[in-house]
Amino acid sequence: MKNDFLGYHSEWNLGSPGGWDYQRVTQIIGKAVWDRILRLNDPHVSLDFDHPLLYPVYGFVEMLAALHRAREGRNPGLVLVVAEEETLGDVTENINLAAHLSSCDGIRGGLAAPQELEITGSRVTWRGEPVSVIFMDFNSDTLLRLHRKHDLSPVLQAVREGRVINPRGTEPINIKSMFEVFTGPLGGHFNPETVRRTPWTRRFREGSASGPDGRPIPDLVRWTLENWNDLVLKPARGYSGKGVRVGGVHPDGDEAIRLALGTGNYIVQQKVPLHLWAEENPELGPDGSGVSLARYQTDFRCLMGPEGLFGFLVRFGGVPTNVGSGGGVQPLAVLREKMSVRDAVSRINDAICEIPCGDLEELAAFQGQLALEHRFTYLLGPIRMALRPRILTEGHLRSLEGYCRAMWEDCLNLEKMWFKGVLDDYIEIEEEELDIARMQPWRGGAAIFASDGLFSFGAHPLDG
Repeated sequence: MKNDFLGYHSEWNLGSPGGWDYQRVTQIIGKAVWDRILRLNDPHVSLDFDHPLLYPVYGFVEMLAALHRAREGRNPGLVLVVAEEETLGDVTENINLAAHLSSCDGIRGGLAAPQELEITGSRVTWRGEPVSVIFMDFNSDTLLRLHRKHDLSPVLQAVREGRVINPRGTEPINIKSMFEVFTGPLGGHFNPETVRRTPWTRRFREGSASGPDGRPIPDLVRWTLENWNDLVLKPARGYSGKGVRVGGVHPDGDEAIRLALGTGNYIVQQKVPLHLWAEENPELGPDGSGVSLARYQTDFRCLMGPEGLFGFLVRFGGVPTNVGSGGGVQPLAVLREKMSVRDAVSRINDAICEIPCGDLEELAAFQGQLALEHRFTYLLGPIRMALRPRILTEGHLRSLEGYCRAMWEDCLNLEKMWFKGVLDDYIEIEEEELDIARMQPWRGGAAIFASDGLFSFGAHPLDG
């Protein structure tokens, strides 16, 4: 396990993944907290908080700038971040992205609601200025809903002109039912690395299916209830953990099945064992009552583009860990010592737990003050942060690069299969949205994709 990692991806996001700038801020705060931990009780573990892959926003910005230059040459231009109107003042990462873009030579970054765009002459403009490239922070179902309300013809023109990142053509393969393609009869068409990281998945509906062991399931609904503790039900298109039901975490299987059947367009998925994607972290008790180790789930988002990995977002919390559901984030560090990740994490946990509670309270307050200074918030409010970093090695980084290359190529394969009509039975999207997707095929061009990994790098609890 020195260079490999254990676990599975739970879902992909090819539409409008986030977290690329939250990890940058997490690293800045986490490194400052780590320096104070070293002064309070040095665990004698050498860590690197500054590896380029721990700051994914910079690779993302470079891709957007390169796309602008490919379209406009040396001419200056506007690269626009487009988000829903009610989020413009609250989602710090989009505000920061516009600022990062403005730091690139010849580029001005902007942040706008989609209804603010106009057509001036033949060009898509914002406040009278032609728009070169758009990163759209919502998926095509939201675009279609807003178009019906506001008439977003300028946005649709930008889609036709290939100015929107991520391309709208990713949407038909940006659904969780695609995992059935990898774990069903078509699995042989894909990279073995992708297939082995994909939990068994089926569209949830009345009728028969093939099970995780390949044996036929005569009645998938009944089988799901009988095996509920080992399964997950989630919307085929969803975000922030909304509508997700997890066996064992949500014990009422009947309620989960009623929700899934009543709502429709759900998948059933094999549950990744919770201990495999958990780690123990030091936690202060209420009112300074002491520090102890608490087990948290640890989501590991990989962010990638045409040239490979941009970097990662590390999340922790309950199930799901998504920040939008009240989860938190965690700094990430590369281990520079000749020791195992498990030993390094144990040494760090022990050192933090030995720090007097008063000093730890001051440390937590310092962390919170830094979060406020960086406007480190999401729609629900301040983002929680772990006291210690999550640890991985250079070998893990190499393995993750290979994993992401395989995923990127398999997404290309999925798109080709969609063009050929092979995936029509898996795609339940209204025709108007498919029309938008056909306006701007992806074909491997500029995009930011995410895989949400339920991974262990060697520090998961052994008593699961």
